[in-house]
Amino acid sequence: MGGEFHPFHWLVLLSFFLFVYAIPIGAILKRTGHQPAWCLFCLFPPFAIAVLWVVAFKHWPIDNRR
Repeated sequence: MGGEFHPFHWLVLLSFFLFVYAIPIGAILKRTGHQPAWCLFCLFPPFAIAVLWVVAFKHWPIDNRR
């Protein structure tokens, strides 16, 4: 068991990401009018930073209400 990374560990990490990270980010993106699938880019930190910048500075659908 020393130094091994069993497939069960990958399953635990994937479910941790899904329930703690991806679902809330997807819900936030959906409420702002964006595709919730963008949360999949957050799996990779460089993409997460890029997505954060894109979402922060692009035109949001709520801007049309003002």
